Amino acid sequence: MRPHRVVVVAGPTDRPAPPAATAPNVSSYQSFSHREVTVTSTPTSSPPTTERDDESGSFAWYGTMTPQGRRAFKGAFGGYALDSYDFQVLPLSMVAIAAYFSLTTAQTGLMTTVTLLVSALGGVLAGVLIDRVGRVRTLMITVATYAVFTVLCGFAVNYPMLLACRALQGLGFGGEWAAGAVLVAEYARTRYRGRVLAFIQSSWAVGWALAVIVATLVMDNVDPDLAWRIMFWTGALPALLLVYVRRNVKDAPEVTERLAQKEARVPLSSIFQGSLTRKTLFATLLATGVQGGYYTIATWLPTYLKTERGLTVVGTGGYLSTLISGAFCGYITGGFLVDRLGRKKSFALFAVLSAALLITYINIPQGSNDLLLILGFPLGFSSSAIFAGFGSFLAELYPNAVRGTGQSFTYNVGRAIGAFFPTAVGFSAGSAGVGSALVYGAIGYCIALVALLGLPETRGTELA
Repeated sequence: MRPHRVVVVAGPTDRPAPPAATAPNVSSYQSFSHREVTVTSTPTSSPPTTERDDESGSFAWYGTMTPQGRRAFKGAFGGYALDSYDFQVLPLSMVAIAAYFSLTTAQTGLMTTVTLLVSALGGVLAGVLIDRVGRVRTLMITVATYAVFTVLCGFAVNYPMLLACRALQGLGFGGEWAAGAVLVAEYARTRYRGRVLAFIQSSWAVGWALAVIVATLVMDNVDPDLAWRIMFWTGALPALLLVYVRRNVKDAPEVTERLAQKEARVPLSSIFQGSLTRKTLFATLLATGVQGGYYTIATWLPTYLKTERGLTVVGTGGYLSTLISGAFCGYITGGFLVDRLGRKKSFALFAVLSAALLITYINIPQGSNDLLLILGFPLGFSSSAIFAGFGSFLAELYPNAVRGTGQSFTYNVGRAIGAFFPTAVGFSAGSAGVGSALVYGAIGYCIALVALLGLPETRGTELA
């Protein structure tokens, strides 16, 4: 037998973290424990299995997660899918709602904008809760919030009530993604973190697809004045997820230990100190551009297909299915590219593609709807693939003590500012038409490219 000197490091590691991963001003909140032990090994008839042998294949990222990590993945995946479902109910019901309350395009666009604006507040509050009461508790609070107010939207008796309920739905909508993303990021292996978080992002396409299926069935078989209410009432589905999360999902051990020790709370202002200031500002700008572009497409494309392309409800569902299929493939493919190319190169690639495809899409001549159907797949692919890197990238920009705060703040404040893009489309559509106004989405992707100039590459960063 041969003795070996082994250094054991608390926390999963694959490679050393680059120096830029830790901000000087909050380094005191990060710690690793080291101890040296001597072990002996006895040769066996067959060589030990190497890491590469154990971790090959497209789904190796899932196999390397602990049982508790897999349960956390399922909880976060379900939470974001239902988050998407509850959000998409409005765009898919917008034509019926506008007719019921006699709304202008500006008023319908305002409903989306208000949701996203309030989501910034919900995101900031959830970010603080993530670092103070834990990831799982915050996940449950946010899911319950967006579910309750989505259902209440279905009981609205006038436009102001609908607007208010939709705004309050944004409180939960804003915080859910960050809670789930941080939870899973801290269970994922470093080498696979990009694709693990990309699979979480892909659940948005799953929820979107479910909403389109339900909307197609309801809108085509129920009177429009009642159909839109039924759509909001189905927003009660997330209640089922709360039962699963409550029974099965827990925070990562190091987070549970830190919360139990009741360490000093780090204020929100910490993400604007030292080297974190630049990261926070440019990450918020990146989130603004990407989400401004995306929500322009998600909010107005169903209306564009119905009003300017003359498609029926069923026809619109078919075109959106192509878009959503591309979105799901984009999330998954983007996750692998994020781990291979790096975070920044992936963002840049898909920002350029999304802008170019959107401009091409809205300029397809009338009467060429077959081409519109074909182009929907790559448009959905690129506009969703760009999100694949957000979960890992934002988690890697911040140290443990402010990870939830930083990730939730940048993503949701960016979402709130990006919310003005759908509103701009609504105001411009009155004179230029929805199709021409969708160019605001391309402007958002250009903003994202500028933001990347001020951000570091984080691929390979270890999480404390």
